[in-house]
Amino acid sequence: MLSFLPININIEGRRIIIIGGGRVGLHKAIILARFTDRATVISPEFREGFSQLPFTLVRKHYEPSDLDGAFLIYICTEDALLNRQIKRDAEARGVLASVCDSPELCDFTSPAIFRKDNLTVAVASDARDVHRSMSIRDAIRDNFDYLEAHSHEAESLYNKH
Repeated sequence: MLSFLPININIEGRRIIIIGGGRVGLHKAIILARFTDRATVISPEFREGFSQLPFTLVRKHYEPSDLDGAFLIYICTEDALLNRQIKRDAEARGVLASVCDSPELCDFTSPAIFRKDNLTVAVASDARDVHRSMSIRDAIRDNFDYLEAHSHEAESLYNKH
C-alpha cells in the first residue's frame, strides 16, 4: 500500500527537471508553471505548448548527468524502461522523483490543486483515485467564495473558545 505524506515544499532557487516533452510532461509543466518560472525540460522533441511556458527547454536525449544538482524531477517519458532507469539514477543521487503514471515508483505525487491568491488547496488520494481528487478539487473551486465567506464565521467561533 502506498502512503504519501501531504506536505508543501519550498522550491525557491531549487533545480527542478521534467524529463519528457510529450502530453504528460506538458501537463506537469503547466501545473508547475503556476508555482515557479524556473525549471528545465529535457526531451528530444517537444509537444506544442512547451514554448509558451517560462522554462528552459533542452532538446536532447536523457543522460544520467542531467540529474546533477537537481532537487526534484518529474519523469514523463513514454518509455517505461527508460522511466525506471531515470528513477534508479535519481535514487542514486538522492533526488526526489515522480514517475508520472507509475505511483508505485514515486517519491511524491501531484495532488489536484486549486489556487487563489496565497491560498492553495490540494486534494490527494495517494494516487488511488485521481478523478475523485479532481472532482473534489473542482467542487472546492466552484464553491470557493461561499466557503471563504463561511470560514470567517468558523474562525470567530474558534477564537471564542
